[in-house]
Amino acid sequence: MLHLAGTHVALNPLSSASLLASLGALGVFLALFAETGLLIGFFLPGDSLLFTAGLLSAGSSSSKAHLSLPLVLLAAAGGALIGAQTGFVIGRQGGRRLIERSDNRFLRKGAQRSSELLSRYGYGKAIVFARFIPIVRTVLNPMVGALDVSARTFTIWQVIGGLIWSIGLTLAGFALGSSIGNVDKYLLPIIAVIVAGSFVPIVIEVIRTRRLRTRRQGARSQTPQENLPSTVAAADGAKDGAAGTER
Repeated sequence: MLHLAGTHVALNPLSSASLLASLGALGVFLALFAETGLLIGFFLPGDSLLFTAGLLSAGSSSSKAHLSLPLVLLAAAGGALIGAQTGFVIGRQGGRRLIERSDNRFLRKGAQRSSELLSRYGYGKAIVFARFIPIVRTVLNPMVGALDVSARTFTIWQVIGGLIWSIGLTLAGFALGSSIGNVDKYLLPIIAVIVAGSFVPIVIEVIRTRRLRTRRQGARSQTPQENLPSTVAAADGAKDGAAGTER
């Protein structure tokens, strides 16, 4: 049992506060490595973990789990980059078959979102954007590896996306923690906001996909109607011709 902000907490991999109180910066590295490199880590709280680690690195935090910012940044970047590269290697060895055979509906949805990102944005942007979408950042790395993308191309883009995501969220948490006194009082509401915000990209992508489908269906339904006037005119012409013949 560990002590955090006046309460006792046991190690809970789904809780950012529990991971940080129990394992510190090592928990950041292990969680990010598992979430971005191993398909079994899709449930881990990557976004909230990074932000919370930044908060607990700020001087205003009174928690006994106070962390060293340089160590957290190093662990975050290391876990995110090594994890993604591991996922890519797994994909080379047949990761796509593992995803297709999985019965987990979250992984299947993640695979669908990954395919949509790849088809919409191409490899580079998709690899970067996936970092900010839960589950997708777990599934996309092995999928890209299975698509025979060159290791050099993947590495360049995953390093860019990984550093922006891991360092950016950690520093954002640190900045907020430094500007608010006794930030521990607001820790749970802040984590809730971060978790909710992490699903915003998914909601936006779902809305865009539905709008695109609606437009395509509308275009298909309008195609026969566009030909209707010419068809009617031809029919009217035929009727007039027939009437003239009778006369």
